[in-house]
Amino acid sequence: MLPDIEIAKGARLVDIREIAKKLRIPEEKLKLYGNHIAKVDHRYLKELNRKKGKLILVTAITPTPAGEGKTTTSIGLSMALNRIGKKSIVTLREPSLGPVFGVKGGAAGGGYSQVLPMEDINLHFTGDIHAVTTAHNLVSAVIDAHINHGNELGIDIRKIYWKRAIDMNDRALRQIVIALGGSANGYPREDGFLITAASEIMATLCLASDLADLKRRIGEIVVAQSEKKGLVRIKDLGIQGAVAALLKDAINPNLVQTIENTPAFVHGGPFANIAHGTNTLIATKMALGLADYVVTEAGFAADLGAQKFLDFVAPTGNLTIDAVVLVASIRALKYHGGVAKEDLSKENVEAVVKGMENLKVHVENLQKYGVPIVVALNRFESDTPAEIEAVLRESPVKCVINEAYAKGSEGAVELAQRVVETIETIPTNYKPLVPAELPIEEKIDIIAKQIYRAGKVIYTDTAKSKLSMLKKNGYGNYPVIIAKTQNSISDDPKKINAPKGYEFTVRDFQISAGAGFVVALAGEIMLMPGLPKVPAAVNIDIDENGEITGLF
Repeated sequence: MLPDIEIAKGARLVDIREIAKKLRIPEEKLKLYGNHIAKVDHRYLKELNRKKGKLILVTAITPTPAGEGKTTTSIGLSMALNRIGKKSIVTLREPSLGPVFGVKGGAAGGGYSQVLPMEDINLHFTGDIHAVTTAHNLVSAVIDAHINHGNELGIDIRKIYWKRAIDMNDRALRQIVIALGGSANGYPREDGFLITAASEIMATLCLASDLADLKRRIGEIVVAQSEKKGLVRIKDLGIQGAVAALLKDAINPNLVQTIENTPAFVHGGPFANIAHGTNTLIATKMALGLADYVVTEAGFAADLGAQKFLDFVAPTGNLTIDAVVLVASIRALKYHGGVAKEDLSKENVEAVVKGMENLKVHVENLQKYGVPIVVALNRFESDTPAEIEAVLRESPVKCVINEAYAKGSEGAVELAQRVVETIETIPTNYKPLVPAELPIEEKIDIIAKQIYRAGKVIYTDTAKSKLSMLKKNGYGNYPVIIAKTQNSISDDPKKINAPKGYEFTVRDFQISAGAGFVVALAGEIMLMPGLPKVPAAVNIDIDENGEITGLF
């Protein structure tokens, strides 16, 4: 089979205006970025019937080095829905340059199930992430300028929460010292960088309903503590309008197409192990007003992206989830069953059955939300009939083989038919698991014990102190986003498969008042990834004609 980028280059794309025309988006609502990318004015959302479409959430079992294929499945399912006569749009997050040049590579799907043009989407695209980076760093610059010019707000330079941002994996920037070189450069202090996808500006953009709401949310972002113990917000610096102005184009959803010309919105990019991990609410709602079936993807596994979508994103956006597709692969199941990465291509039915415990936990968790569930088994060439039969036999809900990677929409027709049948015959009883009115500790207790299967939740002294500060400032009942490893249901990446009864440790808290949630930090989660010994960047090249190779 050809590499992803060669498959992409061989695809026949249609003019993006034709894609928009089929969706009945007026051409005056478009801002073109060449022939195959367009932004759609976010204000067009107010003209749509937002309740038209059914919403399908795609999530996965716990990630492994073997891969699961969640994005590929999301794209393939949407294409297959169109293939069987349903009007469908897929909504995805934008790739971050850090993972593209690091370990993960591209995030535009793969094989014959891609969104295109993949080179543009995986690289600078329409500049949204750069706009978020600039907006974030404007805040950083103003904070230090404010301190240097008299510090009227009395910012305690020991308690500045706002770091700088860059859209790249760079471990050397995690902890730095700034303002060296004399008094003209400000007051020396410790600082650091986070990757742009971890910025609260990114999370806020993805949850805003329009520009006015975005500006209001930005103003509420907490950046520091004052010497009098009060909180300092962006609105106290008077720059919420300037920050929002930098995002005036970034708030507009990006319209592209799949390899089979199915419409796709690729917009926003918060990480699910740090923030809420889904594309913008504006893009999802716009898609729901334009299509019969909208396929949206939640980042990482069901305990991260799906839990946050079901308990926070959907209530925030007043969304109803009509069905959930849980993606698994036999290779990933074998990994959870104890097989080393280098041996995953060898048949091992026993390990598959053992690894099914991870899938079963995620199914049980999702059932607590009252949503219909379909398991999609993403097929790999190394899968054997005996292994496939074991998954179909052991799956607690209907499991369908997905071959969209190798066959495009044709390989996902059965999955699409099953999803439609499920939606039409099993009414959703979706309800968040975590009541909005509960205190932070009780919310964490529900998530840790009912989703992560922990036996006990403990708090470090740092976490207790920060929680006390949050309560004092009126955030004691805020929604909670738990930042933890994506490699385990627990807070320990070494605990694979289905751990239970362990101690779940909350080590710190952060307030994301603009996005509208409190972040509970568990385990050694990092806001700035590092590059591996051999990053994906070494495989990416460009020739004298501008042809890119090595993206995947």
